[in-house]
Amino acid sequence: MTDKFQELSAPPDALHNGGIEVVRASVVDGAVSVALRRSFDDPYTWGRLLIDLARQAARVYALETEMSEEEAFERIRAGLDSESFDPDLPPGGTLN
Repeated sequence: MTDKFQELSAPPDALHNGGIEVVRASVVDGAVSVALRRSFDDPYTWGRLLIDLARQAARVYALETEMSEEEAFERIRAGLDSESFDPDLPPGGTLN
């Protein structure tokens, strides 16, 4: 890694049409750091957003590794399942 923050460019359609950034995630010292806005009236929309992110990540793995898009998506789902919400666990982390 590097000491300099390496940010992604905004999506071209957002630059052209405008929009609101709803989530930014970074890896810092091996841990994920997230900033987000609630952004949607219904939390259901976050589920759709997260699935869309998972699909896009799976496509990137398929393009950049020997893993198929389906294999990558299943690994992502397995990671989601392993971190699923458990109401018996104490809340973790802080809001940025």
